[in-house]
This record gives sequence, C-alpha cells and structure tokens, in this order.
Amino acid sequence: MLTTTAGTPVRLTDTQQVTHKTGNTISRKIWLPKLLYNALPYFYLVAGFMAFFATLYISEWFWVLPHYLLFSAACIHLGLLVFRRRRRPTDSDA
Repeated sequence: MLTTTAGTPVRLTDTQQVTHKTGNTISRKIWLPKLLYNALPYFYLVAGFMAFFATLYISEWFWVLPHYLLFSAACIHLGLLVFRRRRRPTDSDA
C-alpha cells in the first residue's frame, strides 16, 4: 500500500499491486560468476551458429525452419553486440 503526500494510504488495484511487485524483481541486477560472464558472448555465438547449421540439415520446408533462422540471427547479433561492447575502449582507457 502506498501513501500520498498527506500521509493517507492509497489502495492499489490488483493489477497495480502485481505490477508494483514484479517491477522490482525484473529491474533487479543479476550478478554472474566471472567465468560465466566472460563465456556469455561465446555461448551466444555458438548457439546461433549451431541453430543456423541445424537449418541446413532440415531436408524440406518445415514449420520450425523460420524459428531456427530467427533464433540464430538473434543469438549471433546478441553475441557480437556483447563482444563488441566489452572490447570497446572507455574514456578512462584513453
């Protein structure tokens, strides 16, 4: 329950209560072990290339083919983005 500036309690609706509670959980920072943190871009790249090469072995048009291609493109893009951002020099390095 929230309060106004006058100190009177304000009753939230059920939807607002759920949004208020989950907003803190979703925006929380996640701390990963250093080994897992360093391996993350390589995992994305490997998963993307494996999904792409899996589409080569599908012999005919299958409903999962566009999903594999989309997943592979997203993983490769995300892996390169994370890798590039980590290798970018910061202002303190110059």
